[in-house]
Amino acid sequence: MSVIVTDTGFTPVPDSTNPGLADPGDGATALDLAHTDDPAALASRLGQLTLIRISFPTFSDGRAFTLARRLRMMGYTGELRALGPVIADQYAMARRVGFDAVEIPDDLAARQPEAQWKFRADWRAHDYQSRLRA
Repeated sequence: MSVIVTDTGFTPVPDSTNPGLADPGDGATALDLAHTDDPAALASRLGQLTLIRISFPTFSDGRAFTLARRLRMMGYTGELRALGPVIADQYAMARRVGFDAVEIPDDLAARQPEAQWKFRADWRAHDYQSRLRA
């Protein structure tokens, strides 16, 4: 099982939002992407998609952050969810690049409880780049 992390804390993953791997050409409105996929292949379908989950193979592989940012820059406005072993310390970065939520495995949620994630929920207040530009 998994837990969805948002700015308000933990929620269980509803079965209806678990798209699994979907072929982008099959008319699906939700799909999973690997951290190595090219978002350009989805350019013509972004308006039809309501949920994209991007997998993180490990917390130390940040390519999914770049993929999320590229999707947002291409105009994707649906839900964008990080999937996998993202750690609480990375939550602010995930939100800044465009992820709406993080879906983590139950064992990670047990090791990093909800309080650790909620501590980082005020991610806009800790953006040093904005403070430097001011």
